[in-house]
Amino acid sequence: MAARKSRAPTQRSETADTVRFLLKLALAVWLLRSLVVAPFSIPSESMLPRLLIGDYLFVTKWNYGYGRWSFPWGVPPISGKLFGSVPGRGDVVVFRAPVVLDHDVIKRVIGLPGDTVQMRRGQLVLNGRAVPKDRVGDFTVPITPNYTCSVEFQDTVAGVRLCRYRRYRETVGGRSWLVLDQREIPAADDTGVYTVPAGHVFVMGDNRDNSGDSRFEPPGGMGMVPLENVEGRAALTFFSTDGSAEWLKPWTWVSAARFERAGEGF
Repeated sequence: MAARKSRAPTQRSETADTVRFLLKLALAVWLLRSLVVAPFSIPSESMLPRLLIGDYLFVTKWNYGYGRWSFPWGVPPISGKLFGSVPGRGDVVVFRAPVVLDHDVIKRVIGLPGDTVQMRRGQLVLNGRAVPKDRVGDFTVPITPNYTCSVEFQDTVAGVRLCRYRRYRETVGGRSWLVLDQREIPAADDTGVYTVPAGHVFVMGDNRDNSGDSRFEPPGGMGMVPLENVEGRAALTFFSTDGSAEWLKPWTWVSAARFERAGEGF
């Protein structure tokens, strides 16, 4: 009996130590995810050509300060931002969509508070000046289980079925990025003049004809994005998959991976 009594406190102590360790680990992960860096996966084609469906990114959290949506599930529900700052034009940011959508979204910042933004025949006009839009080589992406396109954009090269889109380079203030312009869509390519209000930014997807962004009001778009909703800046692609992997076939986890995309920055 004495031996059993001597083991019980030890057993209870080991259980308590394990619980404390797990709580500390959870707190450390929560702090890392909230304040330093967080993963983000790409669910749509709105940021082609830079980002493909199936890409996984690291998003740095300190760039624009900390607010409610810096934390998982928006808890605690604080207002405003601590150490807040305004993104730069051209930054690719993750933000919380308007309440009617209520999920995280990734887009490129185009307009800052006080800017005017307009699209004229598919060309971006910023503060009354047309942004240079230079034609570059077509963008092609293979047709895979997680991405396809309509017949008009399909092509076959060396036996590989792919999607082919017209690609352009835009340049703003010494920074440049690539965009796609697939066809003429009046609602997206010819707009009125938007004036970005204080405390907000104007965002757009690089795949201009397939992006619900600040050109459109919710639920079809984002409208103007409050700065307090901006969570962080896209930093690095760390993994990518074409969607062909199957959980019960481990060898497909490797064949589906697009290892060449790992390490691409912004």
